[in-house]
Amino acid sequence: MIRFLILAGYFELGMYLQLSGKLDHYINNHYSYLAYISMALSFILAIVQLIVWMKQLKVPSHLSSRLAKFLSPVILVLPVFVGLLVPTVSLDSTTVSAKGYHFPLAAGSANSGTSSDGTRVQYLKPDTSLYFTKSAYNKEMQSSLKRYRGKGKLTITTQNYMEVMEIIYLFPEEFKNREIEYVGFVYNDPKNKNSQFLFRFGIIHCIADSGVYGLLTKGGSAHYHNNDWVKVSGKISVEYNQELKQTLPVLHIDKSSATAKPKNPYVYRVF
Repeated sequence: MIRFLILAGYFELGMYLQLSGKLDHYINNHYSYLAYISMALSFILAIVQLIVWMKQLKVPSHLSSRLAKFLSPVILVLPVFVGLLVPTVSLDSTTVSAKGYHFPLAAGSANSGTSSDGTRVQYLKPDTSLYFTKSAYNKEMQSSLKRYRGKGKLTITTQNYMEVMEIIYLFPEEFKNREIEYVGFVYNDPKNKNSQFLFRFGIIHCIADSGVYGLLTKGGSAHYHNNDWVKVSGKISVEYNQELKQTLPVLHIDKSSATAKPKNPYVYRVF
């Protein structure tokens, strides 16, 4: 019976997350088919366990019927209560502040490391090197660079956000003086009033490898508050950042305007 309850709970919670639109807060939406497979398997195995339990049950049928009537609504409602009581919120600049403004740097490559709460986090630059061999990663990044190399205006969209941000950090000289346009939320640099980060939270595979990705911005005639969603365009320069002790691509803003928060504020890595 316990096995049936657990499996039924997994199925119903999966259904709830899917129907409520909250599933893409936990996994890359390109892998949503895995959630469907998981729900289907949970449902089938739950039915199997229910049949096994009913065959093993050695109690009068009327008691079994009364027990089933009592347990059925509990089984249906419990996972929904769990989903409702555990809030699903969009991450924003508050999360960045909570992790601490130090953007820990991993030696040699990504702006990533371990935060004060012990979790692995990524900052500024998406790092997908963990999912490839060294040679395969280099080949993948060169292929991405070839797609976006050029002199004209580069518009970073929800679909290509993670890919483009990764190659901007890997090959900043290739994008130097290039006009860039994208949308993100503001995080004010607490140590420099003239600088603002423009971020989006991104998911590589699932929430466990998520991070906050974007560029340090300078200039512009308007100053925005934390969590304001802004559309900016400007040119990339490569500068040494004293606070982060690293050379970074920096966007010098020519134009900016407030914009609405996207329906889904997250971006995902597409392979």
